[in-house]
Amino acid sequence: MREIVHLQMGQCGNQIGTRFWEVVSDEHGLDNSGNYVANVDQRTADLQLERISVYYNEVQSTKFVPRAVLVDLEPGTMDVIRSGKLGALFRPDNFVFGQSGAGNNWAKGHYTEGAELVDSVLDVVRREAEGADSLQGFQITQSLGGGTGSGMGTLLISKVREEFPDRMMATFSVFPSPKVSDTVVEPYNSVLSVHQLVENADETFCIDNEALYDICFRTLKLQVPSHEDLNGLVSTVMAGVTTCLRFPGQLNSDLRKLAVNLVPFPRLHFFMPGIAPLTALGSAQYRNTSVHELTQQMFESKNMMTAADPRNGRFLTVAAFFRGKVSMKDVEEEMQKVQDKNTAYFVEWIPNNVLSAHCDIAPRGRKMSVTFIGNSTAIQEVFKRIGDQFRSMFKRKAFLHWYTSEGMDEMEFTEAESNMQDLVAEYQQYQDATLENEEEEQEYVGEED
Repeated sequence: MREIVHLQMGQCGNQIGTRFWEVVSDEHGLDNSGNYVANVDQRTADLQLERISVYYNEVQSTKFVPRAVLVDLEPGTMDVIRSGKLGALFRPDNFVFGQSGAGNNWAKGHYTEGAELVDSVLDVVRREAEGADSLQGFQITQSLGGGTGSGMGTLLISKVREEFPDRMMATFSVFPSPKVSDTVVEPYNSVLSVHQLVENADETFCIDNEALYDICFRTLKLQVPSHEDLNGLVSTVMAGVTTCLRFPGQLNSDLRKLAVNLVPFPRLHFFMPGIAPLTALGSAQYRNTSVHELTQQMFESKNMMTAADPRNGRFLTVAAFFRGKVSMKDVEEEMQKVQDKNTAYFVEWIPNNVLSAHCDIAPRGRKMSVTFIGNSTAIQEVFKRIGDQFRSMFKRKAFLHWYTSEGMDEMEFTEAESNMQDLVAEYQQYQDATLENEEEEQEYVGEED
């Protein structure tokens, strides 16, 4: 088995993570305490249990415990999870929390409060990793706007990276939204986090509260979306990305194959996720879900969970995970059609840049679905937006004393900012790169020789 160790950091990370465990437990036939409830036919039961150890440790014949580490710098979030409906699911030793909180301050999470707690987190991570037969990697849920998820989250990523350099590191990172701001220092926390993620993560799935709100309002027609609805969307993507690991299928993919196919250059590993079908509850019965329909919907900008419009950039690479009774011939044909129709939106110097994977098992209550992951140069919009907000505060040194008093240096801010500007420039460079100017460069080199 290729096991995954799941880490959830801070309030946002824990909320998304807990919702993810709800979805995955349901798909594998577990109740809220981790007991296997066989209420399906034998074939489905075999499939549910065949690869359950990707995410769960088996403690008794029908009792399973998630391979999850829950971390926060204040006890409040943990108390909520413990008293919630999944309270009995997680192993009590895997709750690691401090007392003081990070107060939305990246420096507290990364250098002071977080640094004190990180060793006890690493002990739990090590124990979970050693219990695995063949560890595939780690997945982290965090938000980049607060203090614990961003500051301590990136600290933990770098520590885990040191100890397990050859394992995959996937992060599900919630970026600050353009319109919905939770805290005033989000731009600082985000830029400092991206600086770390560029170097230490293998795949970062960028999720944006505003894009999630838009999906709830426009597509799902929910008048007052709750956090439950937003977290539900994120957990669907997370479950979709790992479906092929958790269930046998015809065309399999995993975290490593995903990275090899989606990351053309090591720094450009920030993905825009999406899912289809997305339909309002009342109109679901009037829609025919076909491969054609799913393919059309998943490339639409309003299905993206990142507040960036893919039409403003070009796709370097794309991955699509289909679930359900889907004909692979249809999938290949539809994918080819999309590429032929929209050649302007795909870079032509990476041929066959769409990866398709397929798993027979559809999500609960659906006939078929698809999870979309795009590596698009349009993601630079997100970095530019955060960078602009960062600069307008940093040049006046606003709120900076909160960070310097925790021992940070102003140079670190300047470095983080220039690293992010380089990242934007790299995306732009590959967006503008065409076959013609590469051929010209080769001719030019030839003349020099």
